[in-house]
Amino acid sequence: MSTRDTMRILMLSKALVNGAYQKKCEELAALPNVELIVAVPPAWHEPRVGVIPLERRFTCGYRMVTLPIVFNGRHHLHFYPTFGRLVHQTHPDIVHADEESFNLATFLALHASVQYGARCCFYNYANIDRFYPPPFNLFERYAFRHASHAFACTNEAAAIMRRHGYTGPLTILPQFGVDPDLYTPAHRGLPSRHNLVIGYIGRLVPEKGVLDLLEAVARLPETIHLRLIGDGVLRPAIEARTAALSIGARVELLPSIPSTRVPDELRRIDILVLPSHTTRTWKEQFGRILVEAMSCAVPVVGSSSAAIPDVIGNAGIIYPEGNIAALTAALQRLADDPALRSDLGQRGRERVLAHYTQAAIARSYHTAYRSMLK
Repeated sequence: MSTRDTMRILMLSKALVNGAYQKKCEELAALPNVELIVAVPPAWHEPRVGVIPLERRFTCGYRMVTLPIVFNGRHHLHFYPTFGRLVHQTHPDIVHADEESFNLATFLALHASVQYGARCCFYNYANIDRFYPPPFNLFERYAFRHASHAFACTNEAAAIMRRHGYTGPLTILPQFGVDPDLYTPAHRGLPSRHNLVIGYIGRLVPEKGVLDLLEAVARLPETIHLRLIGDGVLRPAIEARTAALSIGARVELLPSIPSTRVPDELRRIDILVLPSHTTRTWKEQFGRILVEAMSCAVPVVGSSSAAIPDVIGNAGIIYPEGNIAALTAALQRLADDPALRSDLGQRGRERVLAHYTQAAIARSYHTAYRSMLK
């Protein structure tokens, strides 16, 4: 270790361009005997959505370094050409490549770190088992062979890693939690039956099922409105379908917002919906907006796609994905029952406090990091 007691951690993460996510870094850096350096790109170009610029929001207690990135927007092919230099400058005990095992960025980060002698780990979301062609299968094998620890988002992701040959220590853990002091409930009384606002915040891409939500809202009373916040390739289809359903007066379509504005927008809605669709190549890996809404005591409705039921637990309503009639019925039930909305909101907040806070997740990462050095 870098000193007798201090554990120096170097984390590489494009996800940490998101300001709200950085709170986990502050929580981790505040734990005993931790020195944390976080490397991020100046922005991330999310395919089919757009550019997500770096937000420096929670940066106390650790060092944030901006690195140039090559092939920005290519999830499996992007990399950081100066990361190896950073490893040699910082002398880390642990390098956490916050990317999947089969990514080029992970391979290059682990290769530079192994050469230096640091212990390494990575993070996998992939919850659909598939064959990775060269060179990606070679990247994965290298990561499995050289990592001292691995993190997986779900049991499905962990099982796929095991089937692919990873035999080392593995922890199932969300990549990020929620700051309950930032994502707080709105100060309002028992909600009424009238002028409800249903919300969706996220990427406007086909697999997120937003068109199902439009169809459901069209079947609900005119006092129920829909607020959609996000960007993506589905925006023209959403605008066209809104017009075809003659619900333009009840639908508000807004662009993406910085992560630190999300809590305010959540407090402006009465119900949050995540209507994701499973496809041949994708299914919901976590649904972070769910726990953010739950922390704000906003009742949530989610489809049955992959991880959503496990994230929501008993703190919301699950409906069969793609079933518009079931989604409509769930929303109508909540619209008709203010007490149920209040109860689910309270359950959601309690579930977040028990399982999903940034502080609790940072402690779990800290425990895993310590185990890597034994």
